[in-house]
Amino acid sequence: MSRYLVTGGAGYVGGVVALRLLESGHQVTVLDNLSTGFREGVPEGAEFIEGDVRDAAKWLDPSYDGVLHFAAFSQVGESVTHPEKYWENNVGGSLALLAAMRAARVATLVFSSTAATYGEPARTPIAETDPAVPTHPYGASKLAVDHMIAGAARAHGLAAVSLRYFNVAGAYGGQGERHDPESHLIPLLLEVALGRRESIAVYGEDYPTPDGTCVRDYIHVADLAEAHLLALAAARPGEHLICNLGNGNGFSVREVVDTVRRVTGHPVPERTAPRRAGDPAVLVASAATARDRLGWEPRRPGLSGIVMDAWEFARGRYA
Repeated sequence: MSRYLVTGGAGYVGGVVALRLLESGHQVTVLDNLSTGFREGVPEGAEFIEGDVRDAAKWLDPSYDGVLHFAAFSQVGESVTHPEKYWENNVGGSLALLAAMRAARVATLVFSSTAATYGEPARTPIAETDPAVPTHPYGASKLAVDHMIAGAARAHGLAAVSLRYFNVAGAYGGQGERHDPESHLIPLLLEVALGRRESIAVYGEDYPTPDGTCVRDYIHVADLAEAHLLALAAARPGEHLICNLGNGNGFSVREVVDTVRRVTGHPVPERTAPRRAGDPAVLVASAATARDRLGWEPRRPGLSGIVMDAWEFARGRYA
């Protein structure tokens, strides 16, 4: 049994990962300031500290075997209008965490990164060796942290894995998406199905894709969580490993809308809207590195299963 600190563990992905660590027999401490997370998102059995990642040195000590770092702001639009918030929190918080880890001699880190580091890709599926040219401060802040981690691995022997997520969805163990504001397609569609929104906007129907709508790679949050446990085992001193996490298959906006209609049994009205600036036609991951280095394989790749789990959570949330 190992002991882990999970920063941002009151959020969606962090909460599911914390739960899976507990289910695997580990001790878990969640550190979260609840600025975007929820106290009820901390799984039962985890120690909870309400605090900021920038103050991690107050609580981190040599009894911890590693850190899983999820604490970050992640709204793309907000990062454009308030970039300083993202530099201070995402980059400044991560820099303070790395310093606290060095002081406490905790030498294993799994970092929650993002496909937004790639920006508008030149090809698909996207590999980790492709250029990382983020198009907004959120993606740039995550890329900056990846560079910091790489330097810490070289200079201080940190064993680190960055996991670059594509589109995470679904629910597990009573944990699902409840962002405020919500910006992700599947939970927005489910809010329409529940009558909490009038319709869903489809941004652009003239992309060079089979049905004219954007194609994205969706991954079940439980599969994502498994990758974090495997990453802890695969981390090697002095190495910073970067792995994409995705199904390797894309689903169009139209396919997602139709799947939600089928799963929920609701009509889900839609309206056509202009393309959003910077929206690539296709974003699909190559997860070959995760398969080869982590031994990871998504076990829940079907879109219907992802939507069904998310639908069960959404109905329970608004019951």
